[in-house]
Amino acid sequence: MFVVQRRRGYVTGVQTTLRATGPLPADEAWERYADLDRWSHWAPQISGVTVTEPAGPATRRLRTGLRGRVRAAGVVGLPFEVTAVDEVARTWSWRVSAGPITLHLDHGVEEPRADDGPRVRSRTWLRTTGPAVVVLPYAPLALVALHSLLLDR
Repeated sequence: MFVVQRRRGYVTGVQTTLRATGPLPADEAWERYADLDRWSHWAPQISGVTVTEPAGPATRRLRTGLRGRVRAAGVVGLPFEVTAVDEVARTWSWRVSAGPITLHLDHGVEEPRADDGPRVRSRTWLRTTGPAVVVLPYAPLALVALHSLLLDR
């Protein structure tokens, strides 16, 4: 689903919402999100995550206020900040920047619906908001990552 929204300035902003289902149980899918060291295993566009703050023993787990750099394609380090985490609801949000461009990404993992069938054990979604020139080309990579997140492997 693509939603065009108005933004200040001359850059057209869009919001995409992507969804996927898969055989991995929802709690296990959430753990793949929550553990930063696992991101590169299911997201082909991410080759690593460096945490810059806050320091401490739990710096490799997703939490509100976490800041760092996400390495894309093994080369580009993009600064990020996690803006919200709700472990009970299995949702989280973050902001990723590349120079003057900022993307807002909201993620969630859900239990399957009654009509999903026996092979579906979880659902996930991603809402990305930002400049169309970045959000639209990112959507196919993000969809691959969402499906990979839910694979039972």
